[in-house]
Formats: sequence, structure tokens, C-alpha cells
Amino acid sequence: MGDQKIFDYHEESQSEKLARKSKETPIFPVAIALCVGAVGFGAYKFNKRGNMSPSVFLMQLRVGAQGLAVGALTVGLAYSMINEYVLKKK
Repeated sequence: MGDQKIFDYHEESQSEKLARKSKETPIFPVAIALCVGAVGFGAYKFNKRGNMSPSVFLMQLRVGAQGLAVGALTVGLAYSMINEYVLKKK
């Protein structure tokens, strides 16, 4: 077989990985922004929760974050399907 390289492997830095993921999936930066926004919102509202117990607050925040994740996945899947089947891009 010889010394042929099948893969051009190198360690990716975090910025290279983020740039590659952004090119492959344009919805990826939006999902990251939603995640950061949800964490920031949760941190802000945690101090303003009043006399609600922390466990109830965190459970409600978790449900909201899961809703955002499902919504982002749905939008990403719809985007991919439109590009592949309607616009015939690959």
C-alpha cells in the first residue's frame, strides 16, 4: 500500500472548527446565539425570580431551553430540505 495519505489530518483550532461548522450549516451561529441568549436570560431572571424556589425556576428554564433547541433544529432541517429538494443545491 505504501505511504499514501488517505486523510489530510491536522488538529483543528476552535476558531477553525467554528468557521467550518458555520460554512457547512449556516444555522449554527444562530443556534449558538440562541444558547448564549438563553443562558444570559436565565442568569438575569434568576436574581429576579422573587420567592419561587430555585428548582422550579431551573425546571422552567430547562423546558424553555429545550423548546429553543427543538425550534432551531426544525428550522435547520427545513433549511436543509429546501436547499436539497426544492432549490436542488448540494
